[in-house]
Amino acid sequence: MSGAGRIFAEGDRVLLVDRKDRRYLVALQAGHEFHSHAGFLAHDDIIGAADGAVLQTTKGATYTVLAPTLAEFVLKMKRGAQVIYPKDLGPILMLADIFPGARVLESGIGSGALSMTLLRAGADVTGYEVRADFAARAVANVEAYLGSEVLERYHVEERDCYEGIDLRELDRVVLDLPEPWQVVKHAAVALRRGGILVAYTPSIVQAAQTREALAEAGFGMCETVEVLNRGWHIEGHAVRPDHRMVGHTGFLTHARNLA
Repeated sequence: MSGAGRIFAEGDRVLLVDRKDRRYLVALQAGHEFHSHAGFLAHDDIIGAADGAVLQTTKGATYTVLAPTLAEFVLKMKRGAQVIYPKDLGPILMLADIFPGARVLESGIGSGALSMTLLRAGADVTGYEVRADFAARAVANVEAYLGSEVLERYHVEERDCYEGIDLRELDRVVLDLPEPWQVVKHAAVALRRGGILVAYTPSIVQAAQTREALAEAGFGMCETVEVLNRGWHIEGHAVRPDHRMVGHTGFLTHARNLA
């Protein structure tokens, strides 16, 4: 949904950023208003404005109006489950080697953060999700950010991946599940030879058990990595690491199907 030089229309999601860099995700609706301690801003004033416009509230406060990036949308969107954070979403695309037209099975779709990342990279995604409410939320979030056209490449089924995978000759299997090792034997059959499996796990014990299952199932070139993200405070000549950092979120295990 983001794009340089765009003009905002009703139904778009926009990011409002105030002078203190506080950010608010808003769905534009004609006749509605965005209210804050700094007054209100009419949605009608945003509709028709350009990406990057600076608008004033009724109390004279200013907001910069921007098309949200994927990372910003993921952090601010409505959630039915915990999302995979942007610091891990980028590496997943690289570790899974996602390409346009890739046939991907994703299981444990949660709120759809990984789904929209895979879809925007051009993949055709089938999602397995055991909870109907999570599945509905994921589809709604994907459509809100990428538009209804992308649903032609996004098919969500309410089912348990532990019980099997019906698809064959998949290019990739990407898992965000408590017990991904239960899926490995199914993935070995569903993936084409040379296909890649990536599993996101919060615990290293989960990662280790997944690695055992991968080895037993004939997967090779296995690797487990952790991504840390430390920002820096830069203000004039005062330069130092931020006091807070996004440390551990999860482990990424990837392997090729050589069975």
